[in-house]
Amino acid sequence: MKFEEYLWHNSEIKNIEIDRTNPGKSDTVLFEISVENKGPLKLIFEDVYWVSLNMNLGVEAPEYIDYAFIEVESVDVLDLYKRWNGLIEEIELHCYVIKTISTSSLMKIIAKNFTVV
Repeated sequence: MKFEEYLWHNSEIKNIEIDRTNPGKSDTVLFEISVENKGPLKLIFEDVYWVSLNMNLGVEAPEYIDYAFIEVESVDVLDLYKRWNGLIEEIELHCYVIKTISTSSLMKIIAKNFTVV
């Protein structure tokens, strides 16, 4: 399935984990999500090159997703390619964006791909 085909709206983010136990070879970001009427799932971003977690914490409310999508022609991806001075130009990267309702948090992950389990 494509990223946008999942029903992210009103799904609850239960946990976020960044795994760099094998840095540069297997950098991942894992979201544990509870999807309404479907139960728990794990959204795993694989071969991650950049993460921005602009989160508003301290709010006593579950962290529900408002929307999630792949940002086409992402300025963040173009900026990342520029910072790497041509070393990763041949790698196809995507900018995944997740915006939450409860805290108006904005998360961006630049990665090669994602898996849902």
